[in-house]
Amino acid sequence: MSIGIIGAGALGSNVARLLARSGLSATIANRRGPESLAGLVAELGPSIKAGTVEEAASADIVLVALRWVDLEKVLGGLPAWNGRIVIDGTNPVEFLDPNSPDAKDPSNPLAAYGIKAIDLGGRHSSEMFREFVPGARVVKTFNHFDVSVLPEPAVSGGQRVLFYSGDDADAKAEVRKLVEQTGYFPVDLGVLDVGGPLASLPFGALAAINFVKI
Repeated sequence: MSIGIIGAGALGSNVARLLARSGLSATIANRRGPESLAGLVAELGPSIKAGTVEEAASADIVLVALRWVDLEKVLGGLPAWNGRIVIDGTNPVEFLDPNSPDAKDPSNPLAAYGIKAIDLGGRHSSEMFREFVPGARVVKTFNHFDVSVLPEPAVSGGQRVLFYSGDDADAKAEVRKLVEQTGYFPVDLGVLDVGGPLASLPFGALAAINFVKI
């Protein structure tokens, strides 16, 4: 299956590195256009190519690796998903300007990390994410630990654990296969309404926990 990555920040670029090291091909895109990704694709080699957002979104499996505040703007104008698989790699956080008052807000427990949680009004992020990609089969994964270690699934003589969840069994099976191909040990957390909140940063019970299968 073809793979697209929408977003080339820390998450998107590190998943692209993981895929390249695993011998898997993908198209990566951002809002600034393919030319802005020339350095990244030169680093990663021929299996990863730069494309437009529309080209990345046309793949069979599409990872959305955007900041939460950009989701509606970027995804809103894309063609119908028509049952294709969309991986929700997002988390409902806002990245703070280190010189802003928010970065020094003593009431924000995440200020030291340069982020703050976005108030979703009692809903969980994957519940809202589904609304940005109507008609897609959504699977949540690649979101629950430090993105800088994503290209390194092997550690301490074992495999890092990657959680995933979703409502469509066939879509989950395809994503599980992809996770296994990259060297991770996949763990199914069930449907999105259960697994999504468990693995979602910053406050999910399983978020930011780095399990290793020995």
